[in-house]
Amino acid sequence: MLTAGRLFARQHRIQATVEHILINCSARETRVAVIVESVLRDLFIERASARGLVGNVYLGKVVRVLPGMQSAFVDVGLERTAFLHVADIAEAKTETEALKPIETLLHEGQSLMVQVAKDPIGTKGARLTTTISLAGRKLVYLPRDPHIGVSQRIESEEQREELRAMMTALRPETEKGGYIIRTSAEEGATEEEFRDDMAYLGRLWEEIGEKAKKSHPPALLYQDLSLAQRVLRDMVHQQTDRVEVDSAKDFDALRTFAERFVPGVAEKLSLYEGETPLFELHGVEAELEGALGRRVDLKSGGYLVFDQTEAMTTIDVNTGGYVGKRDFSDTIFKTNLEAAQTIARQLRLRNLGGIIIVDFIDMAREEHREAVLSELRRAVATDRTRMTVSNFTELGLVAMTRKRTRESLAHVLCEPCPICGGRGQVKTARTVCYDIMREIVRLCKQYKDTREYRILASQTVIDMLLEDESPALELLQQTVEKPVLLEVENTYSQEEWDVVLA
Repeated sequence: MLTAGRLFARQHRIQATVEHILINCSARETRVAVIVESVLRDLFIERASARGLVGNVYLGKVVRVLPGMQSAFVDVGLERTAFLHVADIAEAKTETEALKPIETLLHEGQSLMVQVAKDPIGTKGARLTTTISLAGRKLVYLPRDPHIGVSQRIESEEQREELRAMMTALRPETEKGGYIIRTSAEEGATEEEFRDDMAYLGRLWEEIGEKAKKSHPPALLYQDLSLAQRVLRDMVHQQTDRVEVDSAKDFDALRTFAERFVPGVAEKLSLYEGETPLFELHGVEAELEGALGRRVDLKSGGYLVFDQTEAMTTIDVNTGGYVGKRDFSDTIFKTNLEAAQTIARQLRLRNLGGIIIVDFIDMAREEHREAVLSELRRAVATDRTRMTVSNFTELGLVAMTRKRTRESLAHVLCEPCPICGGRGQVKTARTVCYDIMREIVRLCKQYKDTREYRILASQTVIDMLLEDESPALELLQQTVEKPVLLEVENTYSQEEWDVVLA
């Protein structure tokens, strides 16, 4: 019998990872793929028509203050007014834990400099904060907060103290702002890199201030870097082998940006000039199509089924055609292990957030459940988005939460089906026929002077009325004592129809 521990160890020998970043640029869309050990790990898409707003700084106008919710709506020039909670107002914080009432801080018509902390999602407007933060390569500048902090992802307490001490010594006595040392500083930041960031971010804040003085709300004061620029600033590290760009124009612009702000990255940039499209060459296009489907096949023969709703995402694990070489418990265990790895990867590719429920195949042995749970936690540990993973419930389910940072891949690339309205199914032609007949009976009672009824419907529905439902149609004409005419409307879907009175 192959034990859980032996199988787990055999499948997960640690290897040095090699990362490869692909940047596909077109006039209105930028796509970035992060490939680790020849496997697509992350996918980012930014469109000019729907560019993310997080990090943008606006001069807004308070349009409504809600004391009961301790919140305010602020017009920053977007389609929907943005939302500001009292906890996100720097001036509301006191030495005690209590916050000042929002009605004492804001009033309608007031001009206010704010920054987008969270993109609009669904029907919700953008979430704002008055605590402005500007990100550099190694530092995040807090012009209104004197605090000096260190990213929580830097776990070594000794290194955290060293970095904090370095930053404290470098900050001028006249500087009123503070800094947060980013995770990228963990790889060995130098005083020169800190000074470069401080100078760049200081100039940037001065430009924002000057623009604010000359603007009237609502006005955009600062727009965060483009997706490609953020990738160079935040995602390129020692394990990154190369960054390929498939547009000569964007390559030149990114190289200029890198040479100015992230010099160590410039040497890793390369221009792809091959005939085969960059994403197609590396299999990204096929992976992208797969990430939009409900079903994801596993190499073992099992498969996953993803269902995304407003409340949560559910993932069902199935053995499929995999029967294994030993007993059935090993088959289940191996399928669940592979599923744990694939689920972590698919959550990142699909950018699914909120509550996620995983229904693994039931396992009788406790050591199998522990090994699968450990593998799931190991697989999600590399996710840049904060996640929590619970233990197995009595029903054999695992609940997870993944912070919502932007719209899911499906919401970015797809829209609800115009035929079914997003239900995933349509009424049968027979059901539509009966709906039409009931409507004619209703109209007959309401409009007694009608001479005839004309049904406009799709070819499928008309065929059903002429064939299988012809006896019912004949009975309907006897009931209403008027002729019922049929007409095919080729532009109608199966569920669309009209009854015209004459």
